[in-house]
Amino acid sequence: MRPAPLVNIDRLYRCMDEHRLSAVIARSGVNFTYLSGVAYAGTLARHLELVESPRPVFVVWPRSGEPVLIVNPLAEAISRRDSWIERVMVYASYTEHPLDVLCAALRELGVTDGRVGFEEGYFGPAQREALKAACPRIELLESSRVLAQVRSIKTPGEVALLEEAADLLDEAFLEVYASITAGETERSVHSRMVASCMRRGATFAHGWMASSRNLVPAGGQSDLAFQAGDVVRTDYVAYLRGYPGHASRNAVLGVPSAHQRDTYRKVRDVYLRTIDRCRPGTAVGDVYAFVAERFTAAGLRFRGQLAGHGVDCWWHQQAPIFSRGNAAQLEENMVIALEPGVDEWITQDTFVVEKDGLRLLSDRFKTDELYVIPG
Repeated sequence: MRPAPLVNIDRLYRCMDEHRLSAVIARSGVNFTYLSGVAYAGTLARHLELVESPRPVFVVWPRSGEPVLIVNPLAEAISRRDSWIERVMVYASYTEHPLDVLCAALRELGVTDGRVGFEEGYFGPAQREALKAACPRIELLESSRVLAQVRSIKTPGEVALLEEAADLLDEAFLEVYASITAGETERSVHSRMVASCMRRGATFAHGWMASSRNLVPAGGQSDLAFQAGDVVRTDYVAYLRGYPGHASRNAVLGVPSAHQRDTYRKVRDVYLRTIDRCRPGTAVGDVYAFVAERFTAAGLRFRGQLAGHGVDCWWHQQAPIFSRGNAAQLEENMVIALEPGVDEWITQDTFVVEKDGLRLLSDRFKTDELYVIPG
């Protein structure tokens, strides 16, 4: 039995009609995953990121008719198992040109005389020319923004999956934080974090686990050992069927100092006030300005490039980006991550935007008080 589609199909068709598109072609990881429901891992996933990949995959979604998946043989089994798309076309890797099969699908769907949306950044110049040569009457329209507009408003099924992924990640945090001891390395703790996510059902997971004494916290895991008094800083993503649980959690190893407790309280106060500022119609640049203002008022130096972002399938950091001057507005049924923080102090949660404000999705790990790991 095939899974039910999570795609916002009505919104997809409205956007296609607005831009007079007879079909869209999805090639990137984010749009292929969104339209197909298939979340590849490992080598297959890397092919979605490489523009000149010799083994690309495509979704062709017509305005009229049934969508088509075009995949290589290694991707066939998982695509047939996980996708809600029934029609799957398979090309022979390295011997048959994938664009030939793509063009055949476009002809079968009867869209080669129409306007077709495609992701220009995922088709190299030679590929674009080959596509136009094979289908000379086709009109190609760059459609990355169109598809991003579709994805930005989540369906109930997407929200439920994002909440499930958030719960999975929080349970991993609770398990691993309770086990940290002085003297073990960031690398060791990180390995347990990833293992816990995978054991709980994540497709894949990534992130970092750092001591406040690590001056390159996002530089990969190190052999620096945690010590009593360290602030534990994290930023993790655990994907479930391509949809991310995404959170950052602070803790202190041993007895926190008065300064640490006070700083956590100040940062959390800004975090809570930021949540209250977010409503449908709010410009995300205004939220960023508010965060910067409140941290300055609290005597804390905010140097962040962003204070939050949209959450989407495949890649967790999507539009709208809560950055300086960004006029993009929040809309009902968007899912966002808020991450106002300073230095090693940051709480990051995911929320769904509802009519009256935000509803917390990542609620298993309580952040009311600073988490203390017994030393």
